[in-house]
Amino acid sequence: MTKGILGKKLGMTQVFAADGTVIPVTVILAGPCVVLQKKDLENDGYEAIQLGFDDKKKNAIKPELGHAKKAGAAPKRYIKEFRGVTLSDYEVGQELKADVFSEGEFVDVTGTSKGKGFQGNIKRWGQHTGPMAHGSRYHRGPGSMGSIQANRVPKGKHLPGHMGVETVTLQNLQVVKVDTERNVLLVKGSIPGPKNSYVSVKLTVKK
Repeated sequence: MTKGILGKKLGMTQVFAADGTVIPVTVILAGPCVVLQKKDLENDGYEAIQLGFDDKKKNAIKPELGHAKKAGAAPKRYIKEFRGVTLSDYEVGQELKADVFSEGEFVDVTGTSKGKGFQGNIKRWGQHTGPMAHGSRYHRGPGSMGSIQANRVPKGKHLPGHMGVETVTLQNLQVVKVDTERNVLLVKGSIPGPKNSYVSVKLTVKK
């Protein structure tokens, strides 16, 4: 069975292992999250818990207020479901904190990657430039569009466009430290997104 929590990326730092090696870590404010809803096979067709993180200070609409009220909580800015959990371990209105994880466990972290705006093929897809000499008429262009016979641009063709702001999951990251007082997880390596962006952390699927 799995377990998970919602949080916010605070930035990166480093810690020292017992043998003196430096470990780069990402600091995640993990919770407190509230269980807003339990979904079961009978009513919803699948089993999951719905977690909410970070209170909405204003602009909450009536359905949000009513949904949160059932759990005895304020409306939340970041809401996500976790499947594969043991429903009997959770109650609506229950608060989850960083101590759901322990040091040494491996997690998958999902976030939204940084936005890069409109970018060309070279930055967006890692393609090579053409010759940069004066005689060349091809420096940073997208190159051939494919066969002339198709009379259209094939699906999936790498072209310039909006880069970033995509849902990215990094797998198998080790929890280096759990700070229960500050509600913080230190996870080895980097995770997607800018500072103060929302992330979800769950037990890895590959271990």
